[in-house]
Amino acid sequence: MKSITINGSQRESVGKTSTKALRNAGQVPCVLYGAEAKPVHFSAPELAFSKLVYTANAHTVVIALDNGEEFNAVMQDIQFHPVTDKILHIDFYEIYEDREITMEIPVKTVGTSKGVLNGGNLRVPYRKLRVKAIPSKLPDFIEVDITPLKIGSKLYISQLTNEDYKFMHPDNIVVCQVRRSRLSVVGADEDEDETEEGETAENAAEAQE
Repeated sequence: MKSITINGSQRESVGKTSTKALRNAGQVPCVLYGAEAKPVHFSAPELAFSKLVYTANAHTVVIALDNGEEFNAVMQDIQFHPVTDKILHIDFYEIYEDREITMEIPVKTVGTSKGVLNGGNLRVPYRKLRVKAIPSKLPDFIEVDITPLKIGSKLYISQLTNEDYKFMHPDNIVVCQVRRSRLSVVGADEDEDETEEGETAENAAEAQE
């Protein structure tokens, strides 16, 4: 998984006054939580988070502070202003190479569905799926091949097993499906059935002759 570096400054004061002053200066107050240390309070320019927040991709983060310290982390929570949508606060969680973490990973469909070619509608209920793995095994995206899906077909999360990570969802979760639409026609599989039936009828006629 790709990583983004956030250059920040450690905060000495964490009161409301200092927090307001940071936001007025275009800085975002942040907190890094870790399993083995006290929370680290820091700030960084709002622009520094654009590639992390305003994207469909998943990333880990390297937090590089002005005192020389660096931390590997993932974004845990983010707060936006209800009117302006400006970033108000971000929480991070420190990660360790030998410990599993849970992250939401984007779903990426590949291939061309037989059902879609015949007029069906592809539905992808979950744009992201929660997976658990050590950081080095986290994928950039979950690749889902929709080629075999016919009209009425569903692909369940139990069909997406992977040795590097495990899904944190029930096995009966539908990852994607092709639903019939008003414009849909007979699927490729039904065409094949009709062809086989036609050939059988012809063969029977020839046998009687």
